[in-house]
Amino acid sequence: MASNMSAQLRKTLDFLRGLRDNNSKQWFEEHRADYEAAREAFVDLVTELIHRFGAVDDLGGVSPRECIFRINRDLRFSKDKTPYKTAMSALLGRGGRKSMSSGRSYYFHIEPDGKSLLAGGLYEPAPAELSALRQVLAKDARPLKKIIGGSEFVRLFGSLSGESLKTAPQGCDKDHPEILLLRRKQFYASCSLDDPLVLSDALMPHALEAFAAMKPLLVYLEKAAGGR
Repeated sequence: MASNMSAQLRKTLDFLRGLRDNNSKQWFEEHRADYEAAREAFVDLVTELIHRFGAVDDLGGVSPRECIFRINRDLRFSKDKTPYKTAMSALLGRGGRKSMSSGRSYYFHIEPDGKSLLAGGLYEPAPAELSALRQVLAKDARPLKKIIGGSEFVRLFGSLSGESLKTAPQGCDKDHPEILLLRRKQFYASCSLDDPLVLSDALMPHALEAFAAMKPLLVYLEKAAGGR
């Protein structure tokens, strides 16, 4: 089954590559059959991932439909008016896509030419979440530092990802020993997937391994940020 899935995912990458180079409604409609085949392959991948995710975390019986994002872009507040995303992605967690704002979740993203990735953590934390997390870190950052310094975390993700403020956040001492963590605006783990890996039988085992290594960070952030 894995080999067949790998062959089908080639259709997904090929379609997304074409869409990237011809991002228009006319081209999309002319290639709708290719889109349906590409999406079906991605749905099959997410379905299999959910089926095997019990080894990592309890997703609460979520369905692929609840997890997969639409390919249409929201153009209401964007200067970029291209109508479609050039990737297919899903958020695995209790509530699927809705788990982004209600609990820990695992992000899976397929995009051609080495832009596929796995990620999880606080990407767009609410001000209250960020404030709560900073208070916890200011008191004792050792639990987080132990997680992100672990051998498996470092091997798979390198280090914690995300943007930081250039100066100390309001209310934080600029000379605090954990100022580098306190300046962070985002706290997440991420690893890229090259196309050969996406198209190999190793994709599913690698994804499950990476998400398992990511889980301690997500559990910590869920508790420390309050309610995630």
